[in-house]
Amino acid sequence: MPNPKRKHSKSRRDKRRSANSKLYLANLSVCSQCKKPRLPHRVCPHCGYYNGKPVLVVEAEAERKK
Repeated sequence: MPNPKRKHSKSRRDKRRSANSKLYLANLSVCSQCKKPRLPHRVCPHCGYYNGKPVLVVEAEAERKK
């Protein structure tokens, strides 16, 4: 089998390895109740609804800050 004639530099090696480690944005969907972005298949952190039904009791923001 053929062998490399010269050593590949560390930067060349690391560029090849880092090509697969891309960061992706989260795939967000819109809440049907409050119209704010949320993760799909999860309870909305803003209103506490999931699939059109209340699941969590979310405190008002003024009460959270106290």
